[in-house]
Amino acid sequence: MAQIQRFFKMGSASGILLFFFALLAMIFANTSLNNFYFNFLDIPVSVQFGEFMINKTLLHWINDGFMAVFFVLVGLEVKREMLEGSLSRYQLAIFPAVAAIGGMIVPALIYYLITNQHPELSNGWAIPMATDIAFALGIVALLGTRVPLPLKVFLLALAIIDDLGAIVVIAVFFSEELSIQALSVAIVAIAGLITLNRMKVGHLCAYLIFGLILWAAVLKSGVHATLAGVIIGFCIPQKDSEGKSPLHTFEHILTPWCSFFVLPLFAFANAGVSLGTINTDMIFSTLPLGIALGLIVGKPLGVFSFSYFSVKLGIAKLPEGIKWKQVFAIAILCGIGFTMSMFLAGLAFTDGQSDSLINTLSRLGILLGSSVSAILGYLLLKSTTK
Repeated sequence: MAQIQRFFKMGSASGILLFFFALLAMIFANTSLNNFYFNFLDIPVSVQFGEFMINKTLLHWINDGFMAVFFVLVGLEVKREMLEGSLSRYQLAIFPAVAAIGGMIVPALIYYLITNQHPELSNGWAIPMATDIAFALGIVALLGTRVPLPLKVFLLALAIIDDLGAIVVIAVFFSEELSIQALSVAIVAIAGLITLNRMKVGHLCAYLIFGLILWAAVLKSGVHATLAGVIIGFCIPQKDSEGKSPLHTFEHILTPWCSFFVLPLFAFANAGVSLGTINTDMIFSTLPLGIALGLIVGKPLGVFSFSYFSVKLGIAKLPEGIKWKQVFAIAILCGIGFTMSMFLAGLAFTDGQSDSLINTLSRLGILLGSSVSAILGYLLLKSTTK
């Protein structure tokens, strides 16, 4: 029991769990357990309240439901960093912000250049834009105190801004045909959350009630349901009427649940790629190559070049205590897309293609790109720190 407690207190524990459950999914998908694995994810789960009903497979509940909880945490983290953390002042925020912008533009551009002759793959441009916060921070945590604190703050701020960019992409490009009735309910729920925030209500149950209504309405509206999570996170007040901090309390409650349950569950549900029909030609085909090179080449190129030129042009300042070699190592680690890339791939290639070749190849590209980025980033960061 003591060993288990020590493991969960490790900074790298969440990253290790993500890797373990992704590996477990690959084992299930490529052994005699594959039918059990895929049938398990296809189990229909229904929730009904009067005439209102949500009927989805277990996989969709994980991706649309549990991941919404993760995005609540993202909203809380972004709000905290904007109010009192690494994004609270222009001088602190501009360096990781410029780096994050480069880390989104260049990978998408590389993906486009590789896949532009294949219009059926055009929706996947956002897949290599993402950075997996848990996995990247887990790799950094493996090196412990060798890594300077400003470098860890830079990675955290960059990854948070990266997530904000992913949220905007989801909202703008991956929303379906909109339901005005459902959006009207969502607007009322948002108004309720904002009212609670303005009144500095500290009881989290009140936010939970309005949050559930908002999530269900957004799910039915055609806008992706995880966006409801971000809105809920932003509506939790930093201070309530009694001077306590619901934001910190809720973040403290959600962090272990997301790190040790939601994200590993998502990895297990989405990383299971059946390799039985995969050959060398398919590995080096357009889709996995576009995603993998977007992560391995595009991410470090975008993050580092935008960071470097922002300093040279006087827009930003290199944080004290870190070197350009270390920034480049972090830039490589940003190529670990994994859960966020898997999530965006699920949005990009839908319409009943969950078991199709195009979905399998996209996951294969994500696994290849993320694995190479994790290994190279770790080795370079280890060699540039002491």
